Amino acid sequence: MDVSELITIDKEILGGQPVFKGTRVPVESLFDHLEAGVPLDEFLDDFPTVSKEQAISLLDIANKLITSKNVAQLYATVA
Repeated sequence: MDVSELITIDKEILGGQPVFKGTRVPVESLFDHLEAGVPLDEFLDDFPTVSKEQAISLLDIANKLITSKNVAQLYATVA
């Protein structure tokens, strides 16, 4: 799934914070929940407008970015 199909960035929605497309759920909330030890299914229960496919696809994209051979370039871009 393409990232543009997963994430919306619109200044009219939560001030431009990246959200799951079709929702008002910040992408950051998924990572915050997982970091706190909350299982994915519980996150999905807390945010029923996010589909399991969306969450898993986003995690897959994040994994590919972090494990990329170009991670140093990526880090330099966001740092």
